[in-house]
This record gives sequence, structure tokens and C-alpha cells, in this order.
Amino acid sequence: MLVNEPVSSNNVRILVLSPSYPDFCWYRALLAVDGELAADLTWCPDVVDCEDLLRNAQFDVILWDCVFHGGSERAFLQYLAVSGNDRPVLALSAEPAVQRAGLLLAMGAADYLSKAELDQWALCRAVRCLWYRGQLGESEQGQLRREVASGFINRDLFFDRLQQALLRAERGRHRLALLHINLDNFRALNESIGYQKSDQLILKLADRLRSSLRRVDSLMRIGGDEFAVIVERVEDSLAVTQVIRKIVAAMEEPFVVAGQNVMVSASVGVATYPEAGESPETLLRRANRAMFEAKRDAGTSYRFYDQQLHISAGYQLRLEADLRNALRGHELELYYQPRIDLATEAVRGVECLIRWHHPERGLVNPDEFIPAAERSGLIVPIGYWVIEQACARLQQATELGYPGLVFAVNLSFRQFHDRKMTETIFRIIYNANVDTSLLELELTESAMMHDPDYAQRCLRELNQLGVSFALDDFGTGFSSLSNLQNLPISLLKIDKSFVQGLGRSADAEHIIRAIISLAHSLQISVVAEGVETGGQLEFLRQEHCDEIQGYYFARPMPWDQLVDFLHKQSQAACLQQ
Repeated sequence: MLVNEPVSSNNVRILVLSPSYPDFCWYRALLAVDGELAADLTWCPDVVDCEDLLRNAQFDVILWDCVFHGGSERAFLQYLAVSGNDRPVLALSAEPAVQRAGLLLAMGAADYLSKAELDQWALCRAVRCLWYRGQLGESEQGQLRREVASGFINRDLFFDRLQQALLRAERGRHRLALLHINLDNFRALNESIGYQKSDQLILKLADRLRSSLRRVDSLMRIGGDEFAVIVERVEDSLAVTQVIRKIVAAMEEPFVVAGQNVMVSASVGVATYPEAGESPETLLRRANRAMFEAKRDAGTSYRFYDQQLHISAGYQLRLEADLRNALRGHELELYYQPRIDLATEAVRGVECLIRWHHPERGLVNPDEFIPAAERSGLIVPIGYWVIEQACARLQQATELGYPGLVFAVNLSFRQFHDRKMTETIFRIIYNANVDTSLLELELTESAMMHDPDYAQRCLRELNQLGVSFALDDFGTGFSSLSNLQNLPISLLKIDKSFVQGLGRSADAEHIIRAIISLAHSLQISVVAEGVETGGQLEFLRQEHCDEIQGYYFARPMPWDQLVDFLHKQSQAACLQQ
């Protein structure tokens, strides 16, 4: 159910995320009495409708009731930051600001108000401030164009913006990065194409840089051939690396100036708060020093002032490059972890887990390279490769005398960004000529948050082919009971964090009992992950868990070892009979 106010071109467009219609009416009444603030309110009471609204409508401010989320406030705020195009989020809850404001601001909210102390003045002031801040951000690009075209450099304004960004970073307890961009050999370029064309080039470069940055980032011209970028809400060096990658990509294509193709390169210095300094002057000085270090390399290059951050970011970039070669060079391999039927202790299936044998570093931990694959998009072709390998092994298992063995493959959230996912998986299955009922795709609920309608359609189409689906890490992240009802899920996997809490936490026992009871009432089977002790095994057996997976029975192993393991299990079963 969505409620919209009449639209006016001069109004502040507000999306209200709240399950309570009386609260929506309350906010609307408080905002209506402000003569200076004309608000267009849209009410969204359901998380399911939120994605569609954020994708298809434009809003200036998001009014968010903290009880409105899919299971995790932090995860939902991160989701709003991505899907909401960095629109400011005004958070509201019943708790006093002293208890909640600091944490919510640190997680990404732009402001916080307590509903217990809410009045017309406080709400209108907060909405107006966030709206003005957004208007200022949208005017930055136009202001930058005027400054570039006129050659005007306002360092005082730059230092003021950097100081304000540092105060926000300190208050929110997050990091910040300052990028100092200097064009290489710009004087020679001036002499070659002329000053007028050089100014046109700077204008085009500013447009291209601005379009590659997030809305929350600030871009300013601080010298004749220099720009500065203030990157806020930085969690680690990888976030900075992504911004740098976009800047490098922006410099790779030639600029067309007066019908002439002009190539330029730049040196980028990076200084981060608080590692490299805590004042605007210190950060700029150290970013400048890092920029001169970058000039030692040919072409567009960058340097971090903090050596450790530079090593970390450089390592991640090399890791992504090596991963591309690994996919082509047959360095990837599947390991298989057996899933054991608790009633019979027979092997019911295996989970296919990817491993990377790097020619120099040896075995690379999946926790290290899977995030890099997801950031770079390589996880999509890697995911299809895993399904191909699993289908091939499934066929071999049937030929070796294990015809009922289920092969489970993890689907990344990135797979659902591929609009040909269903078609590609169908082609792989068709070419492999396998029993589709023995192929199981594991996914997390967060994987479907990007486009729930498309994800549901993909699952239903694949389910019609006989493919089954398991919901992984159930009980963590965005857990929604509606997914169990609306999606073709045949199996739930209890996250290992709950299993490992057995014997230490009564809550873990209650949660596991509830999950098993809920799943069985819906005719859904349950697998417990991370089983490592006999005590955990006995508890799960008593609660009628269907299958277990963990080191207690077997670690992940290569194919040859799995075949030996299955052979020994078969011999043991024959001896018992």
C-alpha cells in the first residue's frame, strides 16, 4: 500500500519508510504546518515495495522508522545507501538520541530524531537541513563547471568543505580519503593545443570525473591542473581503490577537443583520515606528497601516503588480475564437503566449494578471493564455471555407482545482476545431460534484495526444470518468512554460528529448535552447517534435523578423495547389513 501526496515541482520529495499508517499521518501533519517547507510524502509500509520505489521514483529525503528493516538495521542502511543513490536518511525511533544517535549515524544515517521528543519544529528543521544539503551537493557540478570555465580557484571553500567532511567522519567514527589529482605534463599540453582548448579539456575532464563519483563525494578544482576529491564514508582501502579505479577508467578514453582526440594521464595521491592526518592542511600536504611519488610511474598512477594502505590496495588489484588469469589458466578447483543424513548416516549429497591454487602463493583462502571476485564482477563467470564442473562431477558420480548424490552449488548475489542467468544455467544443464533433481543451488536472502521480482522469476523458471533451491545462512541477515512461502525453497541451512553456540548459549538452542520446527511445518528439509562435536551432533539428532555438514564427519576434499570417501562409506554400510 503506497500513499502519495500531490506533487509540486518546488516540493521536497520525502519517502516515509514506516509500517505504521498513524505514524505516517503524524509526520505528514507535522510537516504540513511549516509555511516554508512544502512536502510531497510517499508512504511505504512494506520492505517488498521499497526496492521498486527507490528504483523508479526520485526522492530528496528518506524518513526511516528504525523498526522498518529486513532483519538488520546496519544491513538495511547499507542497502538504502546503494539503492537510494546516497539520499540522506533521517532515522526515527522511540529511544532517546543519547542512546541511539551515535550508532545510527556511524552506520550511515544522516540524522536522528527520537519520536518521544518529536515536534513540528524538530522534524521540519531536520528535513529542511537534509534537503538543503542535497541541493548544495547537486549544485556542486554546475559550480565546478563555472569555476573551471573561468579559471577561478577557491581554496578557502575547498578547505571549508574538507573541514566539514572531517567533522562528519569524526562524529560518525568512519574514515575519509582525500585524493589529489594532478594532470601530467599539462604545461606541454597547453603549448601544444593552446590555452583555450586546454580549458575545454579541463571542463570535459571535470564532467567525466564527476559522473564517475558517488553523490556523497566532493570534487573541486584546486589548481590550474589539479583537482581534489573528498571521499566520505570509507570503510577500508578497498572502497578507496574502487574510486581510484573509476578515475583511472575516466582517463583511459581520449577527450575530443575541437574535433581532435587528446589523451591525458594523471598522478593521484591518496591520504586517509585518521591514518595520514586529522586536519585539512595535513591531509592535503600528505596527499600532495603521495601524488609526487605517483609521478615516478608512467601513465595514470596513484600512491597512498600510508604505506600499509598502499600495499593493501595494490595487493587487492593484483589479486583481481591474478584471478582473471586463474579462470583462464585452470588454477581453480572444486572441493566437496559431504552432507550426512542423520537418520542413516549415509552421504546424501555434497556442497561444491571453490579453491584456488595460485602458482606463487599456493592455496588462496576463499574468504580472501571471493570478495575480490564479487567486487570485480568475476564471480559471475566463476559461478557458471562452478555449475559446469558440478554437473560434470554429478554425471561421473552416477557412472561410479552413486546415482542419488545431490550436488549443491552456491549462487552469488552478483549472479542475479546477470539478465541471462536462467538461460545460461539452462544451457549448462542441457549440455551436461544430468538429472536436474540432483542439482541444488544455494542462495542467501540478501542475494535477492537487488531485484526481488527478477530473482523470484529466475528461481521459478529453474525450479520448473527440476532444479532445487536451498536457503543458506538462514537466521542471519535479511530473514523473511515470506520468502519461505513464496519461493521454491526445499531446504534450509542453519548457519554455523548457531551450531557452534550449542552448549554455550541457550538462545542458540531455542533458535535451532524454532528453525527446524518452522521448516518441517512447511515441508522443508534442514541441514545444519559447522557440526564439529559429538554434543552438537546429538542435539541435532534429538531435534530431528535432517542432515548435517561439518568437520565432525568430513572436511572439504578434492574429487579423488571424495570418491575414496564414498567407497569407504559404501563398504561400511554393507558390513553393517
